[in-house]
Amino acid sequence: MKSSFPCSLPLALLALSSLTAAERPRLYHGPVEPHWIGQSSRFWYRIEVPNGEEFFFVDSERGTRTPAFDQVRATAAIKEAKLGPVSASTLSADARTLSFRANGSAWTLNLSTYAVTPAPKATAANPVASPADDPEANSRTRLARSPDAQWEAFARDDNLWLRELATQRESPLSFDGSPGHTYRRDASRARLVGMRYDLADYPTTEPDVRWSPDSRRIVALQTRIVPERRVTLVESSPADQLQPKVSSYPYLKPGDEIPLSRPHLFDVAAAREIPLDQSSLPNPWILDSVRWALDSSRFTFLHNQRGHQLLQLLSADATTGALRPIFEERSETFVHYSRSGRFLEHLDATHEVLWASERDGWNHLYLFDALTGRVKQQLTRGEWVVRGIEHIDRTRRLVWFRAAGAGGLDDPYYEQLCRVSLDGTGFTVLTPEPGMHAITLSPDKTFFVDTWSRVDSPPVSVLRRLEDGTLTLPLETGDANALLAARGRWPERFVAKGRDGVTAIFGIIQRPANFDPARKYPIIERVYAGPHGNFTPKSFGTHDALLERGFIIVQADGMGTVGRSKKFHDVAWRNVADAGFLDRIAWIKAAAAKYPELDLTRVGIFGTSAGGQSALGALLFHGDFYRAAASDCGCHDNRMDKIWWNEQWFGWPVGPHYADNSNVTHAAKLRGKLLLAVGELDRNVDPASTYQVANALVRADKPFEYLVMPGAGHGVFRTPYGRKRMEDFFVRAFLPNEQ
Repeated sequence: MKSSFPCSLPLALLALSSLTAAERPRLYHGPVEPHWIGQSSRFWYRIEVPNGEEFFFVDSERGTRTPAFDQVRATAAIKEAKLGPVSASTLSADARTLSFRANGSAWTLNLSTYAVTPAPKATAANPVASPADDPEANSRTRLARSPDAQWEAFARDDNLWLRELATQRESPLSFDGSPGHTYRRDASRARLVGMRYDLADYPTTEPDVRWSPDSRRIVALQTRIVPERRVTLVESSPADQLQPKVSSYPYLKPGDEIPLSRPHLFDVAAAREIPLDQSSLPNPWILDSVRWALDSSRFTFLHNQRGHQLLQLLSADATTGALRPIFEERSETFVHYSRSGRFLEHLDATHEVLWASERDGWNHLYLFDALTGRVKQQLTRGEWVVRGIEHIDRTRRLVWFRAAGAGGLDDPYYEQLCRVSLDGTGFTVLTPEPGMHAITLSPDKTFFVDTWSRVDSPPVSVLRRLEDGTLTLPLETGDANALLAARGRWPERFVAKGRDGVTAIFGIIQRPANFDPARKYPIIERVYAGPHGNFTPKSFGTHDALLERGFIIVQADGMGTVGRSKKFHDVAWRNVADAGFLDRIAWIKAAAAKYPELDLTRVGIFGTSAGGQSALGALLFHGDFYRAAASDCGCHDNRMDKIWWNEQWFGWPVGPHYADNSNVTHAAKLRGKLLLAVGELDRNVDPASTYQVANALVRADKPFEYLVMPGAGHGVFRTPYGRKRMEDFFVRAFLPNEQ
């Protein structure tokens, strides 16, 4: 229902673009992004419309949607202030003030008085912020203080100390600290493993501790410090000087020694350590997620063994220090730790743990008894996967979660919001529409905004009740008529069998706006086959400018990617070079059999990062099918890339399987035309990975185009120049008469 009194700022005042609507068609009435007011279910949102923007206020309980302010008065007030055009407009959290930019400055419009005033100047960031100015530091300070406010933990000379707050008396708890094994909070793991390269060291007095609720015991993490491997970059053409600059940043690679924090348990009153028997944890990748039971009798933590084949939730007895597993995940290939760790939910009051496991071949939710480790209930089951937990009502014992494939839709990757009881009954799909659903829950967990779409269907946003998914209020239906007129058609969803002739592979086909079914078109595949996700677009908005150069663009997810069964995913184990090629080649051939406009004699491929690795791999391992590849910032040898990503799929220790998957190893097999690109300042993938594969190609006397982009980081093809070079490369390769 559109209001007869829209609260829009017209194009006369709104600087949306330097192009007219005819020159740059847009999606109008697009996805709703709710801005919740406080902890309520009321919110406001902003959408783009043909004549500007509209702001609406929604009262979820009343089921009403009304203009957020008087557009006529707002326009008049802005004109009277001699301001315009307006850009970057947004409502305040309480929907009482409109902020915007005009005439090069920031302004506010009071929506009660409609007075326009200059916006308050932002306070310059304090270069030396105190803990009180730093929310993260303030939170860590609170962790160091005991719940009964009698003690404060701190680090001194790499050991753990306690300060009695009433008397300020200080005493040591640990005596085994050293610069190489310290009780101070250490930032090296976040820098070296977490890719937070510029994270500064924490204060030397700050420990990493977790107090028991009764304040009688404390768990402190002691960190093993390791030498920092650093990657060196040369900035050839810095903006502020003539001579090159050299910089480096910390970056661990597969097989390197890693910084590791181990938990130590201390009895505060006795001022002694309660030893934890960690002999069963000889080589952890990480020990984290320390959490105390409400009664202080025990604490739990996750143990991921290096190699990612064993993941355990361990319980430590607070009196004896004895360790026992509550549950564990074992795999002959890999446990997807980088995803699994996000599913851990403690139900403290009932001594239960909610966890996701692939033990039956699909990612499902399980409820464990936290005291015995017994599986109390498998909550979900079937040939579909749980993708994330959205909310748990611990009182009513209900859990809401995102699932893919659960609703019987025609694409198993479509995510829907579902609900199930903690006894495994009452499974319900709350968002039944056939498409990809994006969910935003209200802070009070009573309503949610649901936006669903497909690549061939514009977004629809509605308001639903969280309890049962009841549709409360339609919000917006995307108007994509201008886009359709410009693009000619939407991407087509296409399904075909993969390498085994049984497994369905899902992808999309994009055709140019001036598509002529009587013509033969070169096929360009966009690839990203990293095992950490699935990447074929499922929601509305996909469009590639390369289409308009005279190509058909395809994209599909083959085996070795996330979102299907464990067996489907396991194809990537020590086999990243496989990249699902056999599935996607079969899929492309099936598409060409159905659509004769697809020319199988002219197939190209492009990708960035892991996609860059695969793009070059296409010419090394499948040069009989792919004739040209544009490879951007690829991790061409997995021994050269970041430690966490590569040990997840290749395991530890580093063995010959790493080299077997390397594009450097197989460079002499190159067939077809290659554009190899890299940014000299790439801080995601070591640029030397590309330099080394270029060296191997030179040594093998293989011709190729080479683009080293000065000043560019990760993603040369995302820059205007790099994108043009990539497009021109494919035109020369496949459309030489149309240059």
